[in-house]
Amino acid sequence: MAAVAVSLWRTSDVVATSRTTAPPATVPDEAPAAELTQVWSVATSEGPRRAVEGGRVLVTDEHGVAMLDAVTGEEAWHYRRDNATLCDATAIGGNVITAFRTTGRCNELTALSASTGERDWYRNVRFRTDVDLASTDQILLASSPTGVVTIDPAGNNTRWRYAPPTDCRLVGSDVGSSGVVVLQRCPDTGVLQVRLLDGFGGTEIWTRDVATGTSTARLAGVDRLVTVVVDDRVLVFSPVDGTPLPDLPLPALPAGAAPQTEPLQQAGVEDVALLWARGTAYALDQGTGLPQWQVPARGLPSAGTTDEAGVSTVTVPEDGAFVQRTLDDGTEVARSTTGDDVPPGGRTALLGPVVVYGTADEVLGHR
Repeated sequence: MAAVAVSLWRTSDVVATSRTTAPPATVPDEAPAAELTQVWSVATSEGPRRAVEGGRVLVTDEHGVAMLDAVTGEEAWHYRRDNATLCDATAIGGNVITAFRTTGRCNELTALSASTGERDWYRNVRFRTDVDLASTDQILLASSPTGVVTIDPAGNNTRWRYAPPTDCRLVGSDVGSSGVVVLQRCPDTGVLQVRLLDGFGGTEIWTRDVATGTSTARLAGVDRLVTVVVDDRVLVFSPVDGTPLPDLPLPALPAGAAPQTEPLQQAGVEDVALLWARGTAYALDQGTGLPQWQVPARGLPSAGTTDEAGVSTVTVPEDGAFVQRTLDDGTEVARSTTGDDVPPGGRTALLGPVVVYGTADEVLGHR
């Protein structure tokens, strides 16, 4: 009996799990310097849309997650499982939420404190192996081509599910300040639809036909505005009733580039939708959809800060610098130069004196 007990322990989740914790994070009360140097870089497997949470920086690998100290890039804590595969991870509400696969499906969700690594909650699920996790304030979205499900990130209960009509498939989905958006294609009719759902109740807010016969349509985002990229234009919809707003023209993709995989980034700040596409950052007015300003950029600006005078600013990753600009008209108010390369298609975040820049496969720290 003792030998059996030892054998079970050796093959259990306990022995296969490596986890550490840390004291709560502290972020220096400083602004980025006028000259920045890349002081660390760490590979990441999933490229989470939100790399910064709880004063830490999130990175992922095949078997788990780690949170880094922003100043040094050193690991603060980790959670890894040798007997499971990480399906995806996201960060929201002070937690890092992970989906692991131990069977033929992604079957476990675990929420860990982003600051300390302590476990907050756990639950069993039955997600497909190609599940994608995304999150916004108070909403966790798990999506796949066959449907989406939303979960309360604080209490772990399922709120609602959505499946596309019979014989239709989802070609995109996202969650943001405006709700949950799905892009669905129905082969029998050839119609491509964008549908906005209430983030908390799942009820349909509106549905619009966006294109027919195209395979290149992709969701850009659902923060402040709903945007869909079709060929060389951005279709912009009001989140209130789906009214089409003026299209945003884009430069043509370089020869040989795959439109299905081009990086697109969107975030909301106050009444502005920040959009990055094809080398330009746009600040779109939430009411009209028109650009308040646009500048060449390497990726998506930071989510925004407010200075002592009450002026809202964002930090834009540009060639050779991270530039602080006013949210309302894009006026430059500060510039932090860098001699290091800033890869295209990333997202910017500020943690005290550190500019954190995350791409699909690495996270960089500039100080």
